[in-house]
Amino acid sequence: MNRGEPRKGEAGEYRRMHMGRVESTTRGWCSAGRYIQGPGEFDNIFCYTGKFGHRVLAVVDQFFYVEMSRKLKELAGRGGSSVETLIFDSEVTEELIGEYAEKARRLEPDVIVAVGGGKTIDVAKGVAYKTKKPVIIVPTIASTDAPASALSVIYEANGKHKGEWFYDVSPAVLIVDSKIIVDAPVRFLVSGMGDALATLFEAEANWNSDSPNLVYHNEGGFRATCAGKAIARECLAVIMEYGISAKIAVENHVVNEALENVIEANVLLSGIGFENNATAGAHSVADGLTALPEGAKTMHGEKVAFGTLCQLVMENRDPEMIDGIYRFCASVGLPITLKDLAVEANRQNITAIAENSMHSCWQNEPFKVTEEMVETAIIMADALGKRFYEKGSIC
Repeated sequence: MNRGEPRKGEAGEYRRMHMGRVESTTRGWCSAGRYIQGPGEFDNIFCYTGKFGHRVLAVVDQFFYVEMSRKLKELAGRGGSSVETLIFDSEVTEELIGEYAEKARRLEPDVIVAVGGGKTIDVAKGVAYKTKKPVIIVPTIASTDAPASALSVIYEANGKHKGEWFYDVSPAVLIVDSKIIVDAPVRFLVSGMGDALATLFEAEANWNSDSPNLVYHNEGGFRATCAGKAIARECLAVIMEYGISAKIAVENHVVNEALENVIEANVLLSGIGFENNATAGAHSVADGLTALPEGAKTMHGEKVAFGTLCQLVMENRDPEMIDGIYRFCASVGLPITLKDLAVEANRQNITAIAENSMHSCWQNEPFKVTEEMVETAIIMADALGKRFYEKGSIC
């Protein structure tokens, strides 16, 4: 199987998270090479980069650049490695990835390292692809499932969602330092729970529609494995059971088992879960929200959480189950209305969200989705959220 080149061009020319129905009984699975999680693991980073060589190029988030670049150089000096750093301070665009890839070629590293949030990670993955180097991911927040995936979400310079680049090689190593995660604002962890919340429900849509997963997505994908399905189920179970306790732990700057469980769900279970099953309505709504100027005010996982509510409403799921999801979102601070997303609930905004969601992955639902259906789902999800705030239940 040839290494697939990510599609380039305007939004409609990028690979969508949908390639039609599965045409064979072949199952497929993918995951990162190694996963390491625990307090203080960042200090061991050069033990892992050393598996690939001693010349390291790190793409570091602007919010941590001074501190992390200094610490990387200090740790590299102890371990006999060398490290160069690039700051990420803009948007994940095709142009920026190309620019950083050129810098990487001149520096000739053995391995690329990402230190930061989801967008920093996506840039580093793109650079690693273009330079044909392994990539090691060190997330500083647990706000999305980006660290574990073999894709980058690409945006326009203004922040509007453009498409995805899918890679045939997953990250080589994930290093998650729970001491770093616990020191980040609690909103990041909660946003990660919003992203993880969608994993099972979107997986079920793909199972019911007989859609392929994202394993070797450029070549069409495969049926989900039993392992992939089990991980999607466990992802939801973990955040529902431990989400509130994990949030309280971060608010009090302590690492406990509940927090470790939710970090794993946000980063590993959700990342493996969506790649091995694919996405659907929840991420479509999230993509649609990026078309509004207000979309920049909220995090990816917050948008996905509201998108999950829209998907469940559209699918006409059991009201008691939907009520439980509204209850969970409200309890941890995830949005359940458009107002929570800083979006005015007017027809113009709802139409814009629906229209811009149609290029995403609604096709993975087990029925044909129209723009009008999306508008209705958004209106209903928003109304049910308002009802929950008023009555304490949607039922």
